[in-house]
Amino acid sequence: MVDEFKALRVIQDGPVLKVELNSPETGNAVSGTLLDELLSVLGTLQNDPVIRVLILSGAGDDFSLGGDRAEFAEFLAADPSGASLRILGKKARRVCDALATADVVTIARLHGGVIGAGLALAVFCDLRAGADDCRFRMPELALGMPPAWGGALPRLMQEAGAARVRELLLTGDNFDAATAVELSVLHKVAPMSELDNAVDAWVRPMVRRSPAALRTAKVMLNAYGGASRLADTTLLDAELMTSALTMAAAASRHR
Repeated sequence: MVDEFKALRVIQDGPVLKVELNSPETGNAVSGTLLDELLSVLGTLQNDPVIRVLILSGAGDDFSLGGDRAEFAEFLAADPSGASLRILGKKARRVCDALATADVVTIARLHGGVIGAGLALAVFCDLRAGADDCRFRMPELALGMPPAWGGALPRLMQEAGAARVRELLLTGDNFDAATAVELSVLHKVAPMSELDNAVDAWVRPMVRRSPAALRTAKVMLNAYGGASRLADTTLLDAELMTSALTMAAAASRHR
């Protein structure tokens, strides 16, 4: 696969596809362009006969510092109705769904800041390894936004437990790699110099697996994981995010 992207660097190494968020000057902000490119990459993996594993990482000092707030402001300035934000929110949901349901095993390789939308991308991966310098945060309330991005809140509650997620969301506290392991936000933690080795320890046996077996296992895990959910209220995330931001923008204009 040839890397022809603006916000990503994509390299195929045999059965492993390495996808790196590649806007370090913005802290790998999750923009509309990045979401479009992730959708493009994930779309090519459907029924791919070669790829077994996708590794998602970030260039520079951080995995991702969250959503592109400058882009949010631009969208609202150009269209106060919030239509562009709504489209962005729906893209976010599609990307997170695609990570969770991809035919391949998705691994998040994390370091530095893993914040907001960056945390959402990570938590929708099947496995997550982090450097010991990782710091995590859900900053939405401090930014005047609802925790509505890509369906991440119920995913976090399912993975980490409702009580701790409630605490971390309401306080906006940072938590470190050791705490992330306790919460199952990370499956393993390693020094930065050993992080690639930690990821490779997962990858080596997986690349020998049958693609059909991996695909079936993913379907079963997703099916059993969602068996107790009577309704998927995360479909409202794009509407909730758009409503909150448009109301906040309108209020600021009338001060």
